[in-house]
Amino acid sequence: MLRRAAVVVASVVTAVGVTQGGAAADPLGWLPAPVNACGEAGLDPVARKADPKIPVPPAPPAEPVTPTVQVPVPKVVPFYTPKQPDKTRISAAPLPADPCENPCPELTGGVARTDIPIPPGTPVWPQDSLPPGSAETAPTPQAAPAPAPAPPGEVPRVRIVEDPETIPVPLSLLGPDVTGPRPGPEPPVVHPPVQPAPVSRPVPAPRVHDVFPVTQLTGPGSQNRTDSRWQVNDTDLGIMWETRPGQVAVVFGDTFGQGFVDGGPSGTDWRSNVLAFSSDHDLAHGMSFDSMVSDRNCHAAEVLGSYKVNNFEMTVIPTSGFALGDRQYLSYMSVVRWSKTPGKWWTAYGGLAYSDDGGQTWDQDAYARWDNIFGQGQFQVTAMVPHDGYVYMFGTPNGRFGSLAVARVAQDDVLNKSAYQYWVDGFWRPTWQPAAPGGQGIELSASPVLSGVAGEVSVRFDAAAGQWEMTCLDVSRNVIVLRRSATPQGLWSDPATLLNTADYPAGYGGFIHPWSTEHELYFTVSEWGHYNVYLLHAGID
Repeated sequence: MLRRAAVVVASVVTAVGVTQGGAAADPLGWLPAPVNACGEAGLDPVARKADPKIPVPPAPPAEPVTPTVQVPVPKVVPFYTPKQPDKTRISAAPLPADPCENPCPELTGGVARTDIPIPPGTPVWPQDSLPPGSAETAPTPQAAPAPAPAPPGEVPRVRIVEDPETIPVPLSLLGPDVTGPRPGPEPPVVHPPVQPAPVSRPVPAPRVHDVFPVTQLTGPGSQNRTDSRWQVNDTDLGIMWETRPGQVAVVFGDTFGQGFVDGGPSGTDWRSNVLAFSSDHDLAHGMSFDSMVSDRNCHAAEVLGSYKVNNFEMTVIPTSGFALGDRQYLSYMSVVRWSKTPGKWWTAYGGLAYSDDGGQTWDQDAYARWDNIFGQGQFQVTAMVPHDGYVYMFGTPNGRFGSLAVARVAQDDVLNKSAYQYWVDGFWRPTWQPAAPGGQGIELSASPVLSGVAGEVSVRFDAAAGQWEMTCLDVSRNVIVLRRSATPQGLWSDPATLLNTADYPAGYGGFIHPWSTEHELYFTVSEWGHYNVYLLHAGID
């Protein structure tokens, strides 16, 4: 997800030291950065001590404080509506038999990476990449000195910095030559009945152990070498669902090509989202990608278009995916702007898109949308799960500081908003409350199903255990947690800590792999600093 400020961090508990109750483990000993099987340097997501062979530089002298004042400056940005997404697609050639061969050498300067020796002791992705820390310890870094105050009697200088504030100006596309999708007829209004849905008895909290990173999925030095194969140098999220038996789709958020700089999203070739496919069942040894939706050779396509205009629609971020028969669905949020406060953003609406060609091209439905009225929309960041004839929608407001609610709809009516039922005080109720004669109806508010806040929720139904399973980011405790329940509306179990923010600096997400089992949980975590995605393992009792 493209952000202007650092996100709330979330960390993983490594196999060499399980943390309990959100307590952070001490940083591990220094190790060289892991490499993939081709010898390309990857990214180590775990918090580690500094290289003891590199001397700590002396602290720079203190400098006088120079206060900075940002002054908003209007910036008019005209753009055309409606948006015309590029649906150019190619049938990508099979990947080379040699996984270290670059399929597009013209994009990488013709460099072959097949004969690079891997130094002894260097961790190798996947699985053995993060063994216990070495016995070496780094010297204690010297703290940077506090800025020196201005001399007595001297007025400190103030630096004025312009802060452009976008004023969006939409221009209608008119004329006989304009083509593009037009909304079809609005679905008929239906009135689902009120049905009782009492909460279930709580199930025991899961016991988590053996949490560790398995592999780096994206970016330079990753198992999938996405930078040379699809020009995916940095990205985030990694939301997964089963598209058909034997295949999993993996959708990512804001994605960038060349020009990656460690420390957050950067570079050229900004795509709001990209989509990969995997048939790899051997998750203990990583997850290889078979292909990505592509619009040209060695280039992942943007699957859901966005305006990329701040204060109107900055980007479109997928939040979950699911399949009903041969049709694929993506829930997404239309982000108006990112906040400078970590963990906050504003959306225009949450919506649904669908694909009838195996995920190659997508249509954003014009009516299956939940508007963010006055910033209070409950179903802005959603996780949608088909089960037993219904699709359940777990939703939070925009950002990571809201409560969690749940709705459901019959699978045949998933694109008809009027067919949804919200869970309200122990009942499944229609989303719209009819008015008395002569009055206007109102949309109901769903009841929260969890106490506290939830961010970036991922949910699945564990058929083997006969229980629902949920992961989410708890920013109040700076952890990613795991819960279980017998029913979608709960009661949900007490949270079990999966990840602690001090162990995986600048981590977030936590999206469940659909082929996880009752006792083996596989999930993805992103890191803001590296801005790439990792596959993690957790044992569950």
